[in-house]
Amino acid sequence: MQGLVEQIRAGLAAALQKAITGAVDKGLVNPVEVPEITIEVPREKGHGEFATNLAMQLARTAKMAPRKIAEAVAENLDLAGTPVERVEIAGPGFINFYLQPSWVYEVIPLIIQEDRNYGRVEMGEGQKVQVEFVSANPTGLLHMGNARGAALGDSLASILDFAGYRVSREYYINDAGNQIENFGRSLEVRFLQQLGQDIPMPEEGYHGEDIIDTVRGYIQKHGTSLAEADAINRRKTLATYALEEKLTHIRNTLLDFGVVYDEWFSEQSLHDSGAIQRTLDELREKGYIYEHENALWFKATEFGDEKDEVVVRSNSIPTYFAADIAYHKNKFERGFNKVIDIWGADHHGHVNRMKGSMEALGYHRDDLEIILMQLVRLYRGGEIVRMSKRTGQFVTLEELVEEVGRDAARYFFVMRSPDSHLEFDLDLAKSQTNDNPVFYIQYAHARICSILRQLREQGRQLPKADEINPALLTEQAELDLLRKLADFPTEIAAAAELMAPHRIARYLHDLAGLFHSFYNSHRVITDDEALSQARLVLVDCVRIVLRNALGLLGLTAPEKM
Repeated sequence: MQGLVEQIRAGLAAALQKAITGAVDKGLVNPVEVPEITIEVPREKGHGEFATNLAMQLARTAKMAPRKIAEAVAENLDLAGTPVERVEIAGPGFINFYLQPSWVYEVIPLIIQEDRNYGRVEMGEGQKVQVEFVSANPTGLLHMGNARGAALGDSLASILDFAGYRVSREYYINDAGNQIENFGRSLEVRFLQQLGQDIPMPEEGYHGEDIIDTVRGYIQKHGTSLAEADAINRRKTLATYALEEKLTHIRNTLLDFGVVYDEWFSEQSLHDSGAIQRTLDELREKGYIYEHENALWFKATEFGDEKDEVVVRSNSIPTYFAADIAYHKNKFERGFNKVIDIWGADHHGHVNRMKGSMEALGYHRDDLEIILMQLVRLYRGGEIVRMSKRTGQFVTLEELVEEVGRDAARYFFVMRSPDSHLEFDLDLAKSQTNDNPVFYIQYAHARICSILRQLREQGRQLPKADEINPALLTEQAELDLLRKLADFPTEIAAAAELMAPHRIARYLHDLAGLFHSFYNSHRVITDDEALSQARLVLVDCVRIVLRNALGLLGLTAPEKM
């Protein structure tokens, strides 16, 4: 599918290509190789609906003034079949296109016909993409960083799917290595403490209150016979029990947050299958592994990193990085064309070596995309919230959802670019005012549903798109709404290409704002039957797009508020 705006852009690009060829053939422009033609939307309305800087791009190779090139191109433009009303040359050589106002009317039948599919684009062409996100250690509860990653990852996956990719959501379970051994020792301490033994928790142990609850739950189910077992079996048994409990809790918490994974991948499976050793052997054969001080090192510096990295310690135990290389190799072996990871910004030092390891294995480094997200700060009453009432440490995802609701939490997490720090105002997220962007957007949808209910209560039906006269929609507020609706597929393509869910959050807020402005200035159901019919279909189109965009961010589209 191609949106109305993209169809017009494609038509203008084709017309410009022909115009340049014609201008060259007539000797008006020196022979040039034409680059890919970009059609932009000017920031200022006075500069037309579309513009191109093509003349400036050609100036150097054509050895001509860009304005002269622009004039020659404009002179040879054949715009038959396009909605262009006039063309103007501006500034140093911009070519600005002014369209007939009626062009936006064509979006109405498109939206009504495509309905839930309106906005879909085929830029992905069915390529397989994997989005791995959250992947928190299964040793505790999900915190704010995990929550932001969950909202970002799930929304991005939905947007990519809407843009024509085949998307798989994945959670990587860190169920091997030092953190699991440490987890087992921490559980053992809490277990023996429950039996009255005065044993201190090691400083590097897990101090969260939740593992005390886990141990109490184990004792209730299985008794205290583990006290007689040897330490290795006791730790292993407790860790196995706790991992299952924690993972179940993580799954359910994320499910309540609207996140459903296609795959839960175990790190331990990489050890058990020999995948890590096979990957290291392959890197060694390629000459990218060397031995130093009884450890094995990956030549990360050959791929732009500042230093080489240990993959097998001197005690012969593979590092987390070694497992990570094998894991990402496994992803590409499963046939994914692109692999996307969402990490906390504290992992920035790991990015280049991870991309380098994929390059060393023969994959394209840019096929691994890593999105880094910054910290989240919670505010209540203007003060930073540092402590959880339940854990005594960090505020959990569960607590956040309980306080502000799923919709508000998800929107607030995606409304800013991942690379910006996020200040989450709990009071604002709970407020039922227009200052709360979630309320503001959902209220627009609910308002439209109320209008349509009134129509049904009057015993009337919503007219079909071909039964109205869209030319009656001449108010600026109506034209602005139609233009914004026409932009939706373009926004989907941009959000997918830039991997930027915050663009859809911003689009939703802008569309809701245009609707509220229209609604506050103009009655939808009026004494003018023909105008009422046109406006009813217009607001129904707004409802469809609001619903579609809200769904991509995992938010509901309420019919009443």
